[in-house]
Amino acid sequence: MTQTTDAAAQAPRTGKKRTRGHRTRIHRAWLVAAVTFVTIIGAAAFRSLPGLLIDPLHEDFGWSRGTIGAAVSVNLALYGLTAPFAAALMDRYGIRRVVAVALTVIALGSGLTVWMTAAWQLLLCWGLLVGLGSGSMALAFAATVTNRWFTERRGLVTGILTAASASGQLIFLPVLSWMIEKHDWRPAAVTVALAALAVVPFVWLLLRDHPADVGLKPYGAKEFVPKPEPVPGAARRAVTVLFKAARTGPFWLLAGTFAICGASTNGLIQTHFVPAAHDHGMPITAAASLLAVIGVFDVVGTIASGWFTDRFDARRLLAVYYALRGISLLFLPMLLGPSVHPPMLFFIVFYGLDWVATVPPTVALCREHYGDDSAIVFGWVLASHQVGAALVAFVGGVVRDVFGEYDMIWYASGALCAAAALMALVIRRRPAALVPAVG
Repeated sequence: MTQTTDAAAQAPRTGKKRTRGHRTRIHRAWLVAAVTFVTIIGAAAFRSLPGLLIDPLHEDFGWSRGTIGAAVSVNLALYGLTAPFAAALMDRYGIRRVVAVALTVIALGSGLTVWMTAAWQLLLCWGLLVGLGSGSMALAFAATVTNRWFTERRGLVTGILTAASASGQLIFLPVLSWMIEKHDWRPAAVTVALAALAVVPFVWLLLRDHPADVGLKPYGAKEFVPKPEPVPGAARRAVTVLFKAARTGPFWLLAGTFAICGASTNGLIQTHFVPAAHDHGMPITAAASLLAVIGVFDVVGTIASGWFTDRFDARRLLAVYYALRGISLLFLPMLLGPSVHPPMLFFIVFYGLDWVATVPPTVALCREHYGDDSAIVFGWVLASHQVGAALVAFVGGVVRDVFGEYDMIWYASGALCAAAALMALVIRRRPAALVPAVG
């Protein structure tokens, strides 16, 4: 009764916004999107650090790159595997609570690395704690906010929120690499912890779980949407949605393509580009700055991809993105050298535009096929993304230890991207009228 009354009470006010001659106020959904954007930027510091830590930890403790890569693999795998459960927990306890706890866990894990003396402690702090916390801050968070607060412009908003991670990388990578080169890796770890903690009050004070909390319709909706009741059994629901989605073909195709996406971005470039460039004589700060440039163009590419997703076939967009990414990886071994030259800059710009441009069309296809449960389904698809990233983060370190170079992993990843392009074209379209709710 209260929700119905709230809807009725809001009707005159929302009607005034459409009256000619009255100034239209910015919808609260855009403020929530802005808060989410800044939150992901603040939390993105931890995503900038693993690739910068491989050489310093190898020199400081004598750990092999395979051992360090294993910790990064645990982090990346948990980042993905936690996401669907976090999406279900957001349905149960609210977005604010889950995100605030996640940021605190990230700060704890990053801060504790300052005192580690053994490799198992790296696995515990960076692998387990930061992995669990970051998984709750994954793209399923952005998908949940988009699904709740927006009916129109979903592709664009998904692109903007996805780009937030790249923006955080842009902000923190040069700073963290400078700290590591001039001082030590420990101040960089403390910086990550403080960045995560700084965002917590911002989230708690400004983020809202649902438009109904402030008596509004979702952006673009024609009718008021009551806030749903908390969904009990978050873990059970996440697993149930997985089992039902797993009986459909599009789920496996989306999971397979997104696993290759993770392998060729977080697992490969983000983890191994800096040490690979350093192997060819490039200073760490220069290599890290190139990753930051990827972050700049990733923002442009992802927002543009969101705009394209609202207008074009998501399957064809994915095919184009993966095909171009695979081609660029095949050229990378020829471009690495001691200095930054124009062909390398072209690769960086090109790869940046394509970095996570795959996210908006993937989210759109999850929404098309799985309806109200699309955020949880996307959480599982994201889990495959991170499993692929984790595998390549580990294998890349082993390849470097065994062969003394990374060339083999670049070529293999390029071939996988070609396979992903073909898989994307196989996904069938589903008429909007037939979209089911999985759970």
